[in-house]
Amino acid sequence: MTIKKRLFWSNLMMILVPVLISALIALCCLGGVWYAVAHGSGLGFEDSEDFFQATSVISEGVEKAVLSGEEENLNALSSLMDRSAMSVLVYTDGVESYAYGEAAAEDEALCSAAAALQNEGIISSGDRSMYAHTITDKTHTYLIYLFSTRSNLSHGTLKVALAMVTLVLLFTVLCSVLFTNRFLTKFVLQKIEQPLDILTNGVTQIRDGNLDYRLEYAGQDEFTPVCAAFNEMAQRLKFSVEKTQKQENSRKELLAGISHDLRSPLTSIQAYVEGLLDGVAKTPETQQKYLYTIKTKAEDIQRMVAQLFLFSKMDMDEYPTHPERMRLDELTAQLVEETAAQYEEKGLSIATQLCPAEVNADPAELRRVLTNVLDNSVKYKNKPHASMSITLCREEKAWRLTLTDDGPGVPPEALPRLFDVFYRSDPARQNPDRGSGLGLAIAAKAMARMGGSIAAENVAGGGLSVLLRLPVEEPENE
Repeated sequence: MTIKKRLFWSNLMMILVPVLISALIALCCLGGVWYAVAHGSGLGFEDSEDFFQATSVISEGVEKAVLSGEEENLNALSSLMDRSAMSVLVYTDGVESYAYGEAAAEDEALCSAAAALQNEGIISSGDRSMYAHTITDKTHTYLIYLFSTRSNLSHGTLKVALAMVTLVLLFTVLCSVLFTNRFLTKFVLQKIEQPLDILTNGVTQIRDGNLDYRLEYAGQDEFTPVCAAFNEMAQRLKFSVEKTQKQENSRKELLAGISHDLRSPLTSIQAYVEGLLDGVAKTPETQQKYLYTIKTKAEDIQRMVAQLFLFSKMDMDEYPTHPERMRLDELTAQLVEETAAQYEEKGLSIATQLCPAEVNADPAELRRVLTNVLDNSVKYKNKPHASMSITLCREEKAWRLTLTDDGPGVPPEALPRLFDVFYRSDPARQNPDRGSGLGLAIAAKAMARMGGSIAAENVAGGGLSVLLRLPVEEPENE
């Protein structure tokens, strides 16, 4: 049951339960008052009428019993006389022959007054009433006196009784409200406290750095999406922290890589400049050689700074891109045609096998990516003459451009980090002339900006394949 439904039923029961309990207690109290009025000691409100009816019934019974000579039958009327709080006194020929009930001080005076009325009729004195009746048969004369004390249940007593009923009702309402409130509060809070404890524990776990912790909540209520959102938040937080740590490590590697890669050419420049200043290079040929070396090292630094600047711009999404519909096979073939001779001089021959393919990409970015991969193959080849094959084919929803060389490949553990900033498979970085470690990182950034991807895998028998994937660009309908 959801918390909303629990609150609805709680509010409803908060009203209904006290009302029902109060109504039940009120009925019980009023029933008790009514029973006391109708069946309690003495006659009720309509004393004269009730007394007349009661005396008529009892006197008839007494008369029958007396005339029949079976006065023991008078005992059968005892319950009726008890219920009406009446007493009876029977005189036979002026002598008391039967008495039942309690006598009162006023009875003697009432009997004297009845004699003046020839013992017929109803006489009252204060709260005491008497009914006198004379019966004469062939042999005896009987006097029947019925006495009754009117009920003390007056209007004042009724007011007191009603006041007590009101107090009982107020106490009952208060107790029922408190009990209902306590029960229903527990009924609602029990459903809230458990998920709150789960959430509190989850927050504590995340605060303490346990980013793998996930909430397990089986309820189907308002806390279900909250717990799901918490788990998603924890997952994203873990991803963000890992990404931040990875970026932090990349920044550290970037600083280490820059300092390492700049130190080598700067050291060379400094050494050659000192050689010129100290007169070590005395001949024009030697001086020219020193100056050419200084120029080459300065160009290496300039190229490294340019790559670093380009990567930083891409990383901050501040480098503009200009995608357009283009033929990937034509751009690849043109680049190979333009650079084949240069790479051939460096010991790398290139062969292509291309099929027509249309993509939406930035031509300049694609040329940079292909050039970086080709340059890497040249730098890391382990034999005088190496080869590179470039194939283009279609996968399910992408064009795959594969560049495969026959070089040494990379260690399997290095494949996942091959496109990281300043990463080289050689941890010692003994040969900075082989590259700054930014080329493949720039290629990965460029492919991601064009909606594609780049990956690498070792080739059986030696070599490395770099796989470029770009989404298929469907032809426009005329």
